[in-house]
Amino acid sequence: MVPLSSLAIPIVLSAVFVFLASFVLHMAIEQWHKGDLDRLPDEDRVMDALRPFNLRPGNYAMPLPHGLAEMKSPGFVEKMKKGPVAFITVAEPGPPTMGKQLVLWFLYSIVVSIFAAYIASRALGYGADYLDVFRFAGTTAFAGYSLALMHESIWWRRKWSATIKSMIDGLIYALLTAGTLGWLWPRM
Repeated sequence: MVPLSSLAIPIVLSAVFVFLASFVLHMAIEQWHKGDLDRLPDEDRVMDALRPFNLRPGNYAMPLPHGLAEMKSPGFVEKMKKGPVAFITVAEPGPPTMGKQLVLWFLYSIVVSIFAAYIASRALGYGADYLDVFRFAGTTAFAGYSLALMHESIWWRRKWSATIKSMIDGLIYALLTAGTLGWLWPRM
């Protein structure tokens, strides 16, 4: 067993590598995630129609039943048939900024690396073989970065193509995490 404190440098460094890889995947290879979202037809008119409602930032669904019983009511079923059926995330208005999201993403990457290091550190000791560290850390990191994404397509109807691409991103992040922990695993 290896104390987690002795893995602080590999944990932070793996998060840095993941952060840089996510930059490449989302900014440098712009086409990779370009089709994840679709543009609304006549976007300006839709925005103008929603603006008077002064929607607060949050997650909305329409139509949204008041309970399970209403889901079976003829009125609700008709609304579902008539459409549109939508899940909408409303963000704060203003110029695009990503500072907060980038900080949160980096912190999230550290958390995933901590879990990957923790699982590997409980299973393996000092001087563990690189591939053993890679296997434990990589599997844990993949679970942290990718597996929970599927529920977005299952329940919220996110495009499967977007989910699969994000899961491939997660695999890349997991490989970087596993490789970093394996490379810097304490020998003594």
